[in-house]
Amino acid sequence: MEPEQPDATGPLTILIVVAHPDDIDFGSGGSVATWTGAGHRVVYCLITDGDAGGFDEEITRTDMASLRREEQTAAAGILGVDELHFLGWPDGRLYVTHELRRDIARVIRMVQPDRVVTQSPTRNLRSMYGSHPDHTAAGEATMCAVYPDARNPFAHPELLAEEGLAAHTVSEVWISHMGEGADHYVDTTDAFDRKVEALLAHKSQTAHMDDLRGRMWGWGRSQAKAAGFEPERTAEGYVVLDTR
Repeated sequence: MEPEQPDATGPLTILIVVAHPDDIDFGSGGSVATWTGAGHRVVYCLITDGDAGGFDEEITRTDMASLRREEQTAAAGILGVDELHFLGWPDGRLYVTHELRRDIARVIRMVQPDRVVTQSPTRNLRSMYGSHPDHTAAGEATMCAVYPDARNPFAHPELLAEEGLAAHTVSEVWISHMGEGADHYVDTTDAFDRKVEALLAHKSQTAHMDDLRGRMWGWGRSQAKAAGFEPERTAEGYVVLDTR
């Protein structure tokens, strides 16, 4: 497969919706840097603050949530993103509910993205870490928010009646795919160093990793190999859905 080229029709607005701070940087950090470098507007939506994460037992969960927001904001800046929406749902207790769908639909209507990127709504039996229940819940809730919620003016009517947020139709959804089965790849070779730098900004989550760069290089290379790219390239793979 050929690497993605900048969109010929002009800059896109791309909304990325994930469960935790650092999910974007692990799964799509190279893509984000590539997209912002091409002039696209990228916006983050973090459903939880990741308050159940980290390894320091001395820090309170409230302080951890604040720290992870700061880390994610810093990491986003490294990749060229300065618009972040934190929804504040509890880490480790994420379920697909009407209220969660509404909150994501609200952000979709506010941002009006051309493309939404999110996590897989289905469990990958070959990837324990890639199938965190918060991730699959985030993916399913986001898919529900894309269709039918965000585009239906009669869904969550308070969004229009009380907040003035009109219905919005998302043209495409990209599912971040950590394993086999991707049908589209972004060549992230030129953005690889920035991806690693963004991950290092999540000190509470990555400071203990001895060879973070090597791990990310190995994963990126495996994705590039699946894409059929030349040796020494890295990539990030997605399943792309037409949702018009």
